[in-house]
Amino acid sequence: MWLRHRLWPAAAVLPLTLLVLRDAPVRFAAPPPQAQVHERARGVAQPTIVTRAAWHADEGMVREHAVYTGAVRAVFIHHTGESNTYDCADVPRMLRAVEESHIRGNGWDDIGYNFLVDRCGTIYEGRAGGITRQVRGAHTTGFNADSVGIAVLGNYGRGAEVPKAIVRALAEVAAWKLRPGADPQGRVRLVSTNDASRYAKGEAAVLHVISGHRDAYQTNCPGEALYAKLPAIRAAAAALRQARTGTADAEPPH
Repeated sequence: MWLRHRLWPAAAVLPLTLLVLRDAPVRFAAPPPQAQVHERARGVAQPTIVTRAAWHADEGMVREHAVYTGAVRAVFIHHTGESNTYDCADVPRMLRAVEESHIRGNGWDDIGYNFLVDRCGTIYEGRAGGITRQVRGAHTTGFNADSVGIAVLGNYGRGAEVPKAIVRALAEVAAWKLRPGADPQGRVRLVSTNDASRYAKGEAAVLHVISGHRDAYQTNCPGEALYAKLPAIRAAAAALRQARTGTADAEPPH
């Protein structure tokens, strides 16, 4: 684990070649202050998450305030594409490099992913706007609304080892963030908002509730090895909800 007060070397922009372009300018206006409420309590407890303040995100780089969408209906799993040999103590520096790459390199408002996970299984806050809020990310072209994007730091292509800590962390975030009534092992119907995805704008797609990036976009992300772990991640997320509430749903559907 990393020490908060350690001095980190200057961030170098990572070779994040597997990132997607943000959706075409389909904007969701932020609700008025009185309507900006936290998501209601869930059956699954929030996992431990390292905040942006703790990893020293550069808030001065953020271009616009967060925008919000509906309750989370789908989770998209990614990998960032760099080496897997990093020391987990160096992750705050790596996150600042991802932030710089997304904002200054890609021209996005903020880091694209809602959450990131390192190879030690530590979960980090990604895009700003509130960990418990339904923040619209820039992670899966065509399907950024009503979804959460979680990226694992590293490259999980064919032959890579996926530590159990990563599977556990991804399952914890998915079980906690998915809306009441969502089955982590089920499927969901989503409508694409961008022709650049695998589905034309306006076309309905039936996807796994917990999907890989490649399910919605022409990419190898999240890599063969991590993609092969999706069934285990779905099962673990369902078990977490089952253990807490007696059903795979966090709460009964309304």
